[in-house]
Amino acid sequence: MRATGAAFGLPKLAPARSDAQAVKSPKLTIVVAGGHPDDPESACGGAMARYADLGNKVISLYLTRGEAGIPGKSHDEAAAIRTREAERACEILKARPVFAGQIDGDTEINASRYRQFRELLEGLKPDLVFTHWPVDTHPDHRAASLLVYDAWLRLRKSFELYYFEVMTGAQTQEFDPTQYVDITGTEARKRAACYAHVSQNPDEFYADHDMMNRFRGMEAGVKYAEAFVRHRQSAIEILPG
Repeated sequence: MRATGAAFGLPKLAPARSDAQAVKSPKLTIVVAGGHPDDPESACGGAMARYADLGNKVISLYLTRGEAGIPGKSHDEAAAIRTREAERACEILKARPVFAGQIDGDTEINASRYRQFRELLEGLKPDLVFTHWPVDTHPDHRAASLLVYDAWLRLRKSFELYYFEVMTGAQTQEFDPTQYVDITGTEARKRAACYAHVSQNPDEFYADHDMMNRFRGMEAGVKYAEAFVRHRQSAIEILPG
């Protein structure tokens, strides 16, 4: 199986610790940066729930409010609807929503945007950041990934950097995981958080992620798993051991 040679286990500070021991560890600030409402939840909602259950601070950082994501609605109308959905999803996962202020379908990467995003991320003081794998068909996903990467470099690699997948094959491309997280115990909450995005037809989009959860679970030897790529230049490893 592909899990051979790849790290796998609990979200925690050090390898070979139990859940009970991990609770006693210093608490982490986990930031999950996605292009739109529903990206963090569908990509790593299971891991987010596990971190939150261990008492860590979990922040869902949305680059946009999904302004272009509801046919027939104006940008303002769609943003209001999708913001409420994101807030509900975060309640389910015990996370805090933060919005970076860019516009769905019109995201920018330039000196000003790099600075704004870096200052926002620095203010959150993350220990670990998850974001989109940069080889992705959606330009907003690529923008989120590059903004996080630039911040990581300019902040002197002060946080762990992991990449996640969304709708692999259709969106995320050439993704070869290095880490797995068993989400069997939190898949129901991940599903509920995704279904909070009622405007996005969750029956349709979660079907793809359900297949991904099951496939990554087969790779890792569990029922459901999420897969990640860890940047090898991250200072210490604080995801699975």
